[in-house]
Amino acid sequence: MKRFVVLLLLTVQYNTYAQAILSNEKPPVFPDCEGVAVDSLQACFNTNVYNHIYDHFKVPQNLTEEHYKGEVSVLFEVDTTGVFQVVYVGALYEALKVEAKRVFSTFPRIKPAIYSGRTTYKQYAMAIKIPLVNQSVDYSDSQTKINAVSKLEQQAKSEFDSVALSLMAYEDKRLYSQLNVPFTHSDYAKFDRHMNVVGTNSHTASKPFLFDDVSRYYDFKSERDKLNKETDTWLGRKLWNEHLVQLQGKDYWFTIDPILDLQVGKDTEADFSSTYNNTRGILIQGGLGDKFNYYASVFESQGRFAQYVNSYAESLKAFGPDPAIIPGRGIAKRFKTDSYDYPVAEAYMSYTPTKFVNIQFGHGKNFIGDGYRSLLLSDVASPSPFFKLNTTFWKIKYTNTWMWLKDVRPEATEDGAFLTKYMANHYLSWNVSKRLNLGFFESVIWTNTNNRGFDINYLNPIIFYRAIEFETGQGAGNAILGASAKYKFNDHVNVYSQFVLDEFSLSDVKAGEKSWKNKFGYQLGLKYYNAFKVDNLMLQMEYNRIRPYTYSHNTIVLNYGHNNQSMAHLWGANFSELVLIGHYRYKRWYGDAKFIFGTRGLDFNDGADNFSYGGDIYRNYNDRPFDTGVTVGQGVNTKTFYGNVQGGYLINPSTNLKLFVDVTVRNFNPDATTSSTFKSDTVWFNLGLRTDLFNWYFDN
Repeated sequence: MKRFVVLLLLTVQYNTYAQAILSNEKPPVFPDCEGVAVDSLQACFNTNVYNHIYDHFKVPQNLTEEHYKGEVSVLFEVDTTGVFQVVYVGALYEALKVEAKRVFSTFPRIKPAIYSGRTTYKQYAMAIKIPLVNQSVDYSDSQTKINAVSKLEQQAKSEFDSVALSLMAYEDKRLYSQLNVPFTHSDYAKFDRHMNVVGTNSHTASKPFLFDDVSRYYDFKSERDKLNKETDTWLGRKLWNEHLVQLQGKDYWFTIDPILDLQVGKDTEADFSSTYNNTRGILIQGGLGDKFNYYASVFESQGRFAQYVNSYAESLKAFGPDPAIIPGRGIAKRFKTDSYDYPVAEAYMSYTPTKFVNIQFGHGKNFIGDGYRSLLLSDVASPSPFFKLNTTFWKIKYTNTWMWLKDVRPEATEDGAFLTKYMANHYLSWNVSKRLNLGFFESVIWTNTNNRGFDINYLNPIIFYRAIEFETGQGAGNAILGASAKYKFNDHVNVYSQFVLDEFSLSDVKAGEKSWKNKFGYQLGLKYYNAFKVDNLMLQMEYNRIRPYTYSHNTIVLNYGHNNQSMAHLWGANFSELVLIGHYRYKRWYGDAKFIFGTRGLDFNDGADNFSYGGDIYRNYNDRPFDTGVTVGQGVNTKTFYGNVQGGYLINPSTNLKLFVDVTVRNFNPDATTSSTFKSDTVWFNLGLRTDLFNWYFDN
């Protein structure tokens, strides 16, 4: 990690001399720089810094005798009181680090920087060369040098120094960038109403959103500034208001933050003492110019969850020795005797060549819908590689997503390796009027049949997948169609819906025999913003119903899943549910509540009855017990209740670090008991400290 930071500081540093000083911006001023012209103040500051280091830095004797050559990387700032503060030092030898910190402690207090008439802090990155040389620039002779040397040559001679030490006020360009707003239902509720008032031309189904898209309706900077805590110390700013590292140059910026998810809790049903999660990681975000941005996060985690979550994770077990797949995260190794170790990495690049098109390539999740659930494409499965193309014009937004998925079951492996399958989908969002939005969806999953790999037929962004499926053979892919709608009654109430169609037989519908062929599902939902005239209170009600065998296929690898999890609804198929949600915010405080009432149909798998009743999308639907009389909830009819109430405090708005406590109540009541399906009553208490970047779904 330290080597990485050193490399980053030396590779990406600010522009100094080539940068024009704005009329409303002044760098920190040393006493002997008083009276210097404004456009020479930066050079004067640089000279004083380098001279002081050259005069006071003592290279350790043993390194001098060894003729050591190298550099000491230093990230420092001059705070609002004019005091030099070392943020980070990197060097091969500890003695060099200690000496660098000592030298910076000897700098005098100077006049702080000025920005828009107010004092501000400024950050610098520099490299001290060993053996020591005077790296200063003689600003007093600058005119003579210009006269003696051509302008072009002078620029060339100062090019290296111009990237060695620099200053530019950090503006948090992320808030208007092409980066995604991290998708969590709780945080998206903050600006959901702003994007859904009557008359907006927004498109709210394809998620995650870009900061640039949301900032047209919601002022991120203003809202964040309202939450800022007054503090003059570096530690206070980093804890309450800022990124740990935030640097900005003329044409680039980047931030570095730690990731934490530290939880401890108690499951009343479990036979172990406590639940916990211990996640540490790093998050890097940045931009090059105005059109290209990047994001990378690495998580290292160990955890033990409530017993029902552990059991579910182990039921998802992949082929091989690893005992579980943590829902929504990935394959987990055994940690100690009853816990899991599950590393995760997510990253993407985002490029907007024109105002109409955004292109993303990375490893992560996507979501389509206005509800808590999605019947089309959800974020409940593990992250996967994807390529996404968003095209926005007039009243249209067209989203194309191509994904590389895995089937990790033993029966799907090839020579001991997980089977790769591919998904492509299109979603067209159309604002028919200032109140009505309609959406049209199609998706196809295929595998490497006849070594065709990633089929070029599905690269065309405007084709109909059902037609291509027939052209290449129905066994070559599994196509799904869908539609969505949203209507805004007023600025405070809107309704939304989805419909998914996997297979449909009109003749069987007319026959009225409830044929298994009629594989479809639907969603109806309502959102109430500023409910009962309470600012920042959002209430939501949603009903989902999916018939048996939806998302499954007679070729078992062509199911609508990835890593033994559904790519749509968490429960697969053969269920109905009612979801009630509330979100409330007051300054940095927040509260979320969620209640789910459901009926599910599960399989017996008891040796006597091994039929597929349509809930498990990974099973071949040819294993069904009957062709007609198929109803939602058939099989082991199971009544479920899930309730979760969470309250918390937003510690840092820039990093989304939260302190929280929550209580989960879960009742799982099947009408028959099998080895995998049995009555369960859970109360799970939990508290923790979390960098909130993604949705956890514990309502399985």
